[in-house]
Amino acid sequence: MRAAAVQDGRDAIRRSAAMTEPLTLDPATTAVVLIEFQNDFTTEGGVLHDAVAEVMAKTGTVPNTVALVAAARAAGATVMHAPISFAPGYHEISRHPYGILKGVVDGGAFVQGGWGAAIVDDLAPRPGDIVVEGKRGLDTFASTNLDFILRSKGITTIVLGGFLTNCCVESTMRTGYENGYRVITLTDCLAATSQAEHDNAIAHDYPMFSLPVTSTEVIAALS
Repeated sequence: MRAAAVQDGRDAIRRSAAMTEPLTLDPATTAVVLIEFQNDFTTEGGVLHDAVAEVMAKTGTVPNTVALVAAARAAGATVMHAPISFAPGYHEISRHPYGILKGVVDGGAFVQGGWGAAIVDDLAPRPGDIVVEGKRGLDTFASTNLDFILRSKGITTIVLGGFLTNCCVESTMRTGYENGYRVITLTDCLAATSQAEHDNAIAHDYPMFSLPVTSTEVIAALS
């Protein structure tokens, strides 16, 4: 009986979070935030590419994002890039990293000035784009100037895509929600290290803190 009540509560939360009307966006107050579209994730030969390649291929992460960004620029929305990078030696973080940051350090990923830390060519910043500075951890808001830029520009809606679905994108989504932004997550512009982790985050966590939609829905709303 108690288990059924708990499930009913969960279902109610998901229903209340689901979109019931067509998506609408004002480009003047909308920013697309691209999280860690860098060679170490996106490109063959990248330190972490093999870990995400399968989900990227199934989701169409990069081509979907390229199309979305083109539409955002054409509509006049703000396009922001949020790369993560570290000085050689990783002195900005703990001497004894654990969890996902240990994997970054052990693999030598995202070293400033290196090919792996560079934004993938297909999504390279263009004039008018904004590159968020200082990302050293998971939540894009935590160590960067992201919130300052958004508020300075009058942005009220953030549209998130990138890596990893259940890590940096989810952390940023949660803080954006807490900070009062309207948060939209791009379900086909994401990737994780397994399909199960990717699907689980979108099915169970994203609806609580964002409006999960496809890139085509956002493109239509910007048109």
